Amino acid sequence: MKIGVLGAGTMGNGIAHVFSLYNHNVILVDVGKEILENALGTIKNNLDRQLKKNVINQEILESSLNNITLSTDIKSFEPCQLIIEAIKEDLNLKTNIFKNLDSICNPNAILASNTSSISINSLAESTNRQDKVIGMHFMNPVPIMKLVEIIKGNKTSVETLNMVKKISQDLDKIPVECNDSPGFVSNRILMPMINEAAHCFNEGVADASSIDSIMKLGMGHPMGPLKLADLIGIDVCVYILNVLYDELNDEKYKPCDILINMMAKNKLGKKSGEGFYKYEF
Repeated sequence: MKIGVLGAGTMGNGIAHVFSLYNHNVILVDVGKEILENALGTIKNNLDRQLKKNVINQEILESSLNNITLSTDIKSFEPCQLIIEAIKEDLNLKTNIFKNLDSICNPNAILASNTSSISINSLAESTNRQDKVIGMHFMNPVPIMKLVEIIKGNKTSVETLNMVKKISQDLDKIPVECNDSPGFVSNRILMPMINEAAHCFNEGVADASSIDSIMKLGMGHPMGPLKLADLIGIDVCVYILNVLYDELNDEKYKPCDILINMMAKNKLGKKSGEGFYKYEF
């Protein structure tokens, strides 16, 4: 199957990696060649890690890389049967992208969004194929995490839903479906926890390491909320919290001041080298 992935950032290159690994032809599109080359470098590094751990062999590594085509032209998606958008959490930007994809892509192609919070119904309404629009929310890091949160819009067809679930299973992922709602299930529950952990840190209740250790040791979480915020990206957490706050009109979703301040200082977590923790590149 020909798969289009729009956006070559952390999530986009991870999605491209997984599809290519399972022998799909992937067209990865972004605005600049440097972004695309960096993404391909990341995919190569992650495949090398899998090779060293004996998860894959050299033949699979090489075929996976050969399955990926880089492009700066969104019209490259024309022959694709499934296009997954994985760009910035911005409703206007995503809406315009879906409108463009609808005019470019095969009428039978499924348009999916990897959005972690934005309404699938809103994206679908910008197209003439609302039955073929769906949320396909992968978890970070994509090559490792099993869950794909499948979000149904009001007009998503049963055929589209079943196709996307099967594709997810073919990637050795576990698709779990939910209905369209701000933040869906994953981030409606996760983001208030991260926000509350940030309040604890901001109020001096405990340092970052202690907060994370208490949640790991006491609650069985594999990663503490502040370390997870750094992995997701502080800016992404703020974007998602703002969507929840605006859509649900509930103060508990208002981003903690320290998250806003960290974002303003470009302390975005692992991707910038510093968040609640410091990282070496």
